[in-house]
Amino acid sequence: MSALPSAVPAPEAGPDAGAVWHYGDPLGEQRAAAAGAILVDRSHRAVLTLTGKDRQTWLHSISSQHVSALPDGAVTENLSLDLQGRVEDHWIQTELGGTTYVDTEPWRGEPLLAYLRKMVFWADVQIEPVDMAVLSLLGPGLADEQVVEALGCGQLPQESTAVALPGGGFLRRPPGPGIELDLVVPREAVADYTRRLTGAGVRPAGVWAYEAHRVASGRPRLGVDTDERTIPHEVGWIGGPGIGAVHLDKGCYRGQETVARVHNLGKPPRMLVILQLDGSSERPVTGDVVTAGGRNVGRIGTVVDHADDGPIALALVKRGLPVDTELVAGAEAQAPAVIDPDSMPEADATAGAGRAAVERLRGR
Repeated sequence: MSALPSAVPAPEAGPDAGAVWHYGDPLGEQRAAAAGAILVDRSHRAVLTLTGKDRQTWLHSISSQHVSALPDGAVTENLSLDLQGRVEDHWIQTELGGTTYVDTEPWRGEPLLAYLRKMVFWADVQIEPVDMAVLSLLGPGLADEQVVEALGCGQLPQESTAVALPGGGFLRRPPGPGIELDLVVPREAVADYTRRLTGAGVRPAGVWAYEAHRVASGRPRLGVDTDERTIPHEVGWIGGPGIGAVHLDKGCYRGQETVARVHNLGKPPRMLVILQLDGSSERPVTGDVVTAGGRNVGRIGTVVDHADDGPIALALVKRGLPVDTELVAGAEAQAPAVIDPDSMPEADATAGAGRAAVERLRGR
C-alpha cells in the first residue's frame, strides 16, 4: 500500500517508521472509519509462531495470561513481566490449526524471540519469526456482503476469535464496540487482499487513522503509552482471555506477586487517561511530562489529532488526580490539557478481598 502515489510516510522518529502515515486526507480517513470501512497496513509488526506439543503449557508458565488450553480459534492478549511485575512485552496471541501466533511491536520482535528461545529448556516448543503482515480494518462497512466476500471467510468471526483463510493466514476480531478486524496473512498476499478489499469499497488509510481510533478508545501501546515502570493495573491490562492480558486466577509466573499484591491490597500508583489538549498550542510529544501547578504528575504517551475530538493524548498520571485538575502537557511545548472524564478508571474497580478487609478494619 505504500506504493500508492498519495502515500505519506510515517515520521521516522516515531514508532511507525516505515509505515504509511496517511494518503493525503488523514481526517477524511478517520471519518471513513466511522461511517464506512478502512484498511490500514500495519505490516511492520513482528509476527512469531510457536509449534510443538508443549507450546501452550510452556507459554502459560512464563506469561501472565491463562493460555494452557486455549481452544482453536481463540484470540487473547498476553504479557511478559519482570520480577517486579513491570511490563516488558505485550503481544496479541492467536491459536489456530496447531500453531500459536504471536504479533508484537516492530522493535520488540527480536528481543521477544530471543527471550522466548532462552526460556525453552526441555519443552517441545519451536519458535520462529515468520514473514506475515498484519492488515487492520475498521468500520461498520466491514459487515457489508461484498466486503465479507472479498475477505473470503464466509462470515465475520465472533469477538476474540479467529478463522483460517484460504491460501494461508487468518482473520481475527478483537473485542470491543464496533467492528475491528485484523488480517494476518503471508506478505506476498498483501497486494491481492488490498486489491480485493478496495474493489469492495474499503478505503486505504494510514496508521494515523488507526492511532486516532486506538487513543480515543483508551487502548495503550507498549513502549509508547508505557514506560520502564508500568505495571499492568495502571493501563487496564487486567482480565481473563479475550478481555485483558493478565488472568488473576492463574498460577505462578514471573511478576505475579506484584500483580496479586496490587489487586488484593493496594491501588496502582498511576492511571491511564485520555487528555484533551489545547488545539491552539504546539503539541507535546511522547515521554513529555504532565504537570499540575508546576508539579510533575504524569507522562505523555501517544499524541494524535482526532477528526472529531481534536488533539488528544493518552497519559499515565498520578492515581487520585481530580478529573477537573488544570494540567499542562509538555516540557518545551507546553499545552494546556484536561482529563476526559469518560476515560477515568472506575473507582476501586480492581480492588480485591485484601483491600475490602482493610477498609472494614478502618470502619469504612
